[in-house]
Amino acid sequence: MKRYAPLLAAGLLSAPLIAAAGPADYIFTPTVEYGEREIDIKAGTAKKGDDPRESAASIGFGWGVKEWWFTEAYLKYKKENNEGTKYDAIEWENKFQLTETGKYPVDIGFLLEIERPRNHAEGWEVKWGPLFQTEFGKIQLNANLLFERNYKAEEPNDTRFLYQWQAKYRWLPQFEFGLQGFGETGKWNHWAPHDEQEHRVGPAVFGKIPLGNKQAFKYNAAWLVGVSKAAPDHGLRFQLEYEF
Repeated sequence: MKRYAPLLAAGLLSAPLIAAAGPADYIFTPTVEYGEREIDIKAGTAKKGDDPRESAASIGFGWGVKEWWFTEAYLKYKKENNEGTKYDAIEWENKFQLTETGKYPVDIGFLLEIERPRNHAEGWEVKWGPLFQTEFGKIQLNANLLFERNYKAEEPNDTRFLYQWQAKYRWLPQFEFGLQGFGETGKWNHWAPHDEQEHRVGPAVFGKIPLGNKQAFKYNAAWLVGVSKAAPDHGLRFQLEYEF
């Protein structure tokens, strides 16, 4: 419904001011909705010990171009070191569905994400990897194995390994609940010592609210707690999508 557009616009304008650590830290899923368009807000915040709070957010527009390809472009912002909110990067995300939904025990997709930081000394950040999803009754499980590297950066760097997982109980379409986990282990083929790895886990909520005429609000949010020395002590992240 068109009357929801002003509310969405207000959310878009305010998101960078309230936003959070790692706006890209959300669970990628392998499925694609052909023809679907969305306006997407991701945000969060995290705190570690006496360090300044870190916050970040992104605003994006996505489109299901093909039955097997969803593409999305983002503007990303961040706030750190007690400074104001600043533009951080532009990002182009592409998700490819490799198997027909529900045809096999596990749905499989592939992610390719390219980011150009505002600080060009960081080069081009590229993230890629397989996405997995399966279901058991009302329980949905996701696991993603991702690799990340900065190309053409001024300082040499290695390919890093990241993982994501999610367990969700689909109680009602408007409200589901479960757990989410995120981690970074360092160099992909030679993991850092455990104290230098970052692992976070916590409860999450999800839901989709239909608005009619193929429109809907979709949300998910999680409270994440660090379970390794290098991770933030705690953080809150959320994602809000307007689908049309």
